[in-house]
Amino acid sequence: MFKINCINKISETGLGLFTDHYVNVDRHEDANGILVRSAKMHDLDLPNTIEAIARAGAGVNNIPLEKCAEKGIVVFNTPGANANGVKEMVLATMIMAARNLIGGVNWVTSCQTDPDVANLVEKNKAKFVGTEIKGKKLGVIGLGAVGILVANAANKLEMEVYGYDPYISVEHAWKLSKFIKPIKSVDDIFRECDFITAHVPLTDSTKGMFNKNAFEQMKDGVILLNFSRDTLVEEDMLLEALKTGKVAKYVTDFPNPKVCGTEGVIAIPHLGASTAESEENCAVMAVEQMMNYLENGNIKNSVNYPNCDMGVCTQAARIAINHKNVPNMLGQFTSTLAKENVNISDLMNKSKGGYAYTLIDIETQAELEMINKLREIEGVLRVRVIK
Repeated sequence: MFKINCINKISETGLGLFTDHYVNVDRHEDANGILVRSAKMHDLDLPNTIEAIARAGAGVNNIPLEKCAEKGIVVFNTPGANANGVKEMVLATMIMAARNLIGGVNWVTSCQTDPDVANLVEKNKAKFVGTEIKGKKLGVIGLGAVGILVANAANKLEMEVYGYDPYISVEHAWKLSKFIKPIKSVDDIFRECDFITAHVPLTDSTKGMFNKNAFEQMKDGVILLNFSRDTLVEEDMLLEALKTGKVAKYVTDFPNPKVCGTEGVIAIPHLGASTAESEENCAVMAVEQMMNYLENGNIKNSVNYPNCDMGVCTQAARIAINHKNVPNMLGQFTSTLAKENVNISDLMNKSKGGYAYTLIDIETQAELEMINKLREIEGVLRVRVIK
């Protein structure tokens, strides 16, 4: 019986996938697996009973990844599950910003008690004249699950779309419209585009990428959209760019005291993926990945361990080993099993950074003594027997 703890509210559509072999527990200390959305887990004590954490969403900055890796806890996320919801929000707010809809709506609201509001509207609507997006240049930085959808949709809206992603995957490259112009330098995005939207993870190389140098290169009146992370933008430089008119509008899904209420800023309360469909999609993907790992030992979409999939075990048992990525680990595993007269029918070993993962299918039942010998090997973090 697997014990699952939901730290946040998780869609019932996803939870409904759990079979009778799973039970919900109220305390994470009692769980084998944890499902989480945005709750901060850095200060939580993670006991050795926890084998996996699945984040129903893409970002994992609320989870202590290195701490989990060191304890042999696999952390999953759900890339692409909420991509359409974010794409629609980007397109909606890009048009809102271009047409100054927020300013117009707020002004009308301020006139709600005036009996002559209809005439006032006709006299003042020229103050809210905007621009159309058709024919304008859109720069999409990051062509992952969200960026590709944004780029392709904007192209269909007859925008001229520039795409920048030096790390684009083969899978995503196949999905990208042939009409998207590939850009080799992000500086060309800054210089050429009327609208810029970023869809990249927060890393040392992307933190503060919208800085003084970037703003100085941009066209006057550029519209910048940020649905990735607030720290991609050096906000002091942004505020200066808003004052000078270099940036006409800044749309962000991450309000904070520095930008809230600033003229030219459209701050949204982190609604990019807040749709019923996105929440269901993320929950379903998180639960499926959790079940596949706990039941079969397979890893897909982990952020701290390598992907590793051997399907369903058809042999007597499967041994799953989380370990350090150091030399001779595989040799020690196979020699230990050979000394116990265990025949290996299939084996897979993958690594990611400083950590690695090994699946071994064996033709005999795994005895406790044998498993303990594997656990004693230096560098082994966790050993599980499946089936």
